[in-house]
Amino acid sequence: MNKKNRLPSLVFFGTPLFASQCLESLLNANFKILSVVTAPDRKAGRGKKLTSSSVKQLAESFELPIFQPINLKESKFISQLTELKADIFVVVAFRMLPKVVWSLPKFGSINLHASLLPNYRGAAPINWVLINGEKKTGITTFFIDEKIDSGSILLQKEVSIDLNDNAGSLHDKLVYQGAPLIIDTLKGIQSGTLNSRKQNITKSEFEAPKLSAENTKLEWGATLIMLKNKIKGLCPYPGAWSFFENNGIQGRLKILKAETIYEKHSHPLNKILVKGDEIYITNREGYLNCIEIQLPNKKRMSSKTLLNGYKFDSNARVL
Repeated sequence: MNKKNRLPSLVFFGTPLFASQCLESLLNANFKILSVVTAPDRKAGRGKKLTSSSVKQLAESFELPIFQPINLKESKFISQLTELKADIFVVVAFRMLPKVVWSLPKFGSINLHASLLPNYRGAAPINWVLINGEKKTGITTFFIDEKIDSGSILLQKEVSIDLNDNAGSLHDKLVYQGAPLIIDTLKGIQSGTLNSRKQNITKSEFEAPKLSAENTKLEWGATLIMLKNKIKGLCPYPGAWSFFENNGIQGRLKILKAETIYEKHSHPLNKILVKGDEIYITNREGYLNCIEIQLPNKKRMSSKTLLNGYKFDSNARVL
């Protein structure tokens, strides 16, 4: 076989479901996966049982060699990677690689990012494009360099965002497009037909920082559309949240789905109103209709189901 037509051998780096679905596509396309690198097992759930990443579970089912280093600069790990003599490293939803790692393969290391770089650099691009009300996003393959998501772009694919998309549905759209883009990128690098280009920074780009308790909290002074966008951008995980007060007791709730109602009213702001089997939160523009809610230690449920066993008093409000 002509070397230019031979599929490159690779080491795959990734951890969550997004990455495992890309890995599965590479395996189905007959790429030679020399090894998989993923996060160490972590304790999860009420029983604190050690849980493997989605990538590890898939790699085990295909009997692939697996590395789970705590320190990516560890000499033993570097030696193991060097001995594999991979043509290229492929990174999807993994932590930042040190230069001693990404510079090892002869073709370098590529990353798949879930945005149209240089826009939405960072850990949570899928969430932030929705929170910011974008109408389109996409995926990008690029060469890894010293900085986060700043390397030369290889291929990009634009993806439209529908009005009903949330982080879960948009994730699925991007995975569907992402795996083929990685394959096309690898084939183009191997054949020498794909040229990279530097990222064009206009200083109008948005960032996509890691999600935290602070930036996932609902700010009730925001407009209705801003509240709805934040809820969509954080559903199904981790969920947009707020403190609330009911029957004189403060708690914390998550809102997973909501609709906007633009209507004048005389109610105090941030009040929780029950109308039939619907739960409204008052806003200066009208109401936020909370369609799906999750209370502490409870499952996600519709407002109708929640109201079957839970009552809000006349003074209930979000904080």
